[in-house]
Amino acid sequence: MTEKADDGAMPFIPEDRTLLLVDDDAPFLTRLARAMETRGFEVTIANTVKEGKEQARARKPGFAVVDLRLEDGNGLDVVAAVQDARPEARIVVLTGYGNIATAVAAVKLGAVDYLAKPSDADAIEAALLAKEGDKANPPENPMSADRVRWEHIQRVYELCDRNVSETARRLNMHRRTLQRILAKRAPK
Repeated sequence: MTEKADDGAMPFIPEDRTLLLVDDDAPFLTRLARAMETRGFEVTIANTVKEGKEQARARKPGFAVVDLRLEDGNGLDVVAAVQDARPEARIVVLTGYGNIATAVAAVKLGAVDYLAKPSDADAIEAALLAKEGDKANPPENPMSADRVRWEHIQRVYELCDRNVSETARRLNMHRRTLQRILAKRAPK
């Protein structure tokens, strides 16, 4: 068990390093699982809310990283299931659709942090292992604003089944402008 600091601010951090990853983006999930395994975590993955809740009950992980929006529902349901299974679990919520209301809801359900996608394994590990009240270090090599914008557009495009008109409507963007953006390479 992790010892408490003199001021009592440091929470219990599970030693077993069991980690539940829940995300419906299969390539991202696979990369993150490999990266977290190399950092010493014993990783279990799930692609849906249903699978995530089942794994939370069965494995009782010490740590969890949960995407907010999943194909079959809301990742906050998985956060609640992890907290029910293991109240001291350290949970980080990931989302490409960040807003204050969902961040507050995630923290109230027991999440220790709320990160915008795409997040790298270093940022996720830092959030999982951070002491209470510590601020995360800024990334050494953050994505440019243009790259973040491009990633967001690509994600919405994929979620709209690569339908340009629907993507443009959801992004409140002219269809031809979106077509020009999609035709270009990803910015650095």
